[in-house]
Amino acid sequence: MKSIKVLKRASTAIADATTNQVPAVIFHGDCLKLLSQLPKQSVDFIISSPPYCMGKDYEQTDDVDVLIKSHQVIFPLLIDSLKKGGSLCWQVGFHAKDGLITPLDYLVYDCLRLFPEMKLRNRIVWTFGHGLHCTNRFSGRHETVLWFTKGGSYHFNLDAVRIEQKYPGKRHASGSKKGQLSGNPLGKNPGDVWEIPNVKANHVEKTEHPCQFPVGLVHRLVRALTKPGDLVLDPFCGVASSGVAALDVGRRFLGAELMDKYVIIGKQRLKDAACGEAEFRPAEKDIYVPDPNSSVARRPDPSEWTLQQNTEQLVAE
Repeated sequence: MKSIKVLKRASTAIADATTNQVPAVIFHGDCLKLLSQLPKQSVDFIISSPPYCMGKDYEQTDDVDVLIKSHQVIFPLLIDSLKKGGSLCWQVGFHAKDGLITPLDYLVYDCLRLFPEMKLRNRIVWTFGHGLHCTNRFSGRHETVLWFTKGGSYHFNLDAVRIEQKYPGKRHASGSKKGQLSGNPLGKNPGDVWEIPNVKANHVEKTEHPCQFPVGLVHRLVRALTKPGDLVLDPFCGVASSGVAALDVGRRFLGAELMDKYVIIGKQRLKDAACGEAEFRPAEKDIYVPDPNSSVARRPDPSEWTLQQNTEQLVAE
């Protein structure tokens, strides 16, 4: 097994990744240094979830205008590096400040629509059941993935990502195929609304990174939009979730990450993935439903709520 590399020299990282010297490389540094040196049309697939400017420990500002300006800089570099027919998937949510939200996919689309070669194929809604509980607006329970292709001809392997049909035994009701099975033996198209649990608390993938996206989300996209041996690029790779997905299905990976602690975690996860030992939750796994007889699934006695509220009121006074 070839080693997983972490390199601080962009030119070396690029050479090792693009010449198939190693299965995965993390460039330990600013992604702009990496992207500015990437050869044109050297990458098959780009996927990332950029910083949202929400004041996380890896961010320097909460100004959404900074996000727009940074995307105006990196998108031309990313598009140059992407091969014709390649795909770019950009996963974003909402920017929240002073009680107001900004849908970041709108801003991303505004940036990318300036490049006529980039064609929007899907706006995928990623929904999840847990998160911050809001009291003055509906709680946010979805983010989006914008899938663009470079040009009109592109790779899309639907059979690699089909899911179980609701009615696998359904048959044609009329016409020349009356009585014949109407579905596909491999399953149905997963659609553009994907329910995949976010990485919180007891999730099998949880690390100390505060905003991991699930491997299963990337895994489905990599299976559908790339071929074995393709090079996957993530310019904001964090703890290398996208790299885990890429290696698990026989693709190569090049990522960039600034923070030391995330580079260390990402390298170990890539090592595990290269050996087939990475733990992650598949996108197709059924959403957990608690036992109705368990304590957390049973509705408490109303008197318990009343007692708790009275106690909290006394403490507040």
